[in-house]
Amino acid sequence: MTGQHRIVVLGAGYAGLAAARRLARTSRDTTITVVDSRAEFVERVRLHQEAAGQRIKRWELRKLLERKGAEFVQARISGLDPVTKQVHLEELAGSPEGAGHRPSNIGEWSLAYDTLVYALGSAADRSGAPGVAEYARSVATPEDVRALPEGRVIVVGSGSTGIELAAELAESQRYSAVTLLGADEPGAWLSARAVESIRATLTRLGVEIRSSAKVVEVLPTGVRLADGTVVEAESVVWTAGFTVPDLARRAGLAVDEHGRIRTDATLRSISHPNIYAAGDAALMAGPGDRPLRMACATAIPTGGYVARAIVARAEGVEPEPMTFSYHLQCLSLGRRDAVIQVLNADDTPGARVIRGRTGALVKELIVRGAGMTVGLR
Repeated sequence: MTGQHRIVVLGAGYAGLAAARRLARTSRDTTITVVDSRAEFVERVRLHQEAAGQRIKRWELRKLLERKGAEFVQARISGLDPVTKQVHLEELAGSPEGAGHRPSNIGEWSLAYDTLVYALGSAADRSGAPGVAEYARSVATPEDVRALPEGRVIVVGSGSTGIELAAELAESQRYSAVTLLGADEPGAWLSARAVESIRATLTRLGVEIRSSAKVVEVLPTGVRLADGTVVEAESVVWTAGFTVPDLARRAGLAVDEHGRIRTDATLRSISHPNIYAAGDAALMAGPGDRPLRMACATAIPTGGYVARAIVARAEGVEPEPMTFSYHLQCLSLGRRDAVIQVLNADDTPGARVIRGRTGALVKELIVRGAGMTVGLR
């Protein structure tokens, strides 16, 4: 690269940190700036633990990134102009004056880039049913999570997040009843052995499992099902679906119906080649031409790949298309149990399942390894 090439990374989650760390280590003649509205990084894969009252560690993003050689700007991203290559930012209450590129005493400003990495992640989809936004909680982002009050808890959604949360809440023994409601059997996308293990552990922990249950409304005191049944609880946690920011759509980038940036084989925007996308907010082809799923296991390697692609092109080399395969899917079932599903190359469940305390150890090692990859440890 000639001169100081400006690389801006939007989002300091797993994908953004993975990209920024590799860029800082391998790119030359560049400035790397990471923008996020949060001052701290929290391991998203541990948020269900915090919801159950456990304390989880936080890392100050400015210190974390500066020691890697990247700058950090804490601000709200209000707009993106891909024509002028500007990111429009707004000051957040309490953010330090003059932080990063922000001029002092300026409430709104812009940040110019030559190359942009879009890694804004996802949040809970609160449009799934009436009352979700008003009465339900979520564990999708650090801002969502607060320790739930004691009493009866309904967890809506029998996917990975719902399963992990229900198990954690039940194991904590702070709640008089935990009910898991979902349209499918918990873990239905996994092997029969994994499904059996999940159900057995949840049952042992005292979780009431209600499959084929469609929630049509969240009430101040519980939920209403499609058959008219009202299930009462002190707290409702909604884990049935995620959404991505609409920034890319508003900016005129090519996106899918959910707002994820459409990418080519090297994770560049198909409409704006100086913009790369990784993690939950990107639509990326995976095994069997199916989109890669939203997961930490997707975010970290795709963030790292984006950095390699940027550096390769800067050096005049066309990067090889991204190749990606999943190996495991890990679900914690409290602090002493887990299910580790070994996967086939096409992301379908294989025959092998690791369970129990061994599974819990494997899950913890994988979570710690993810933290090391993005520079937390």
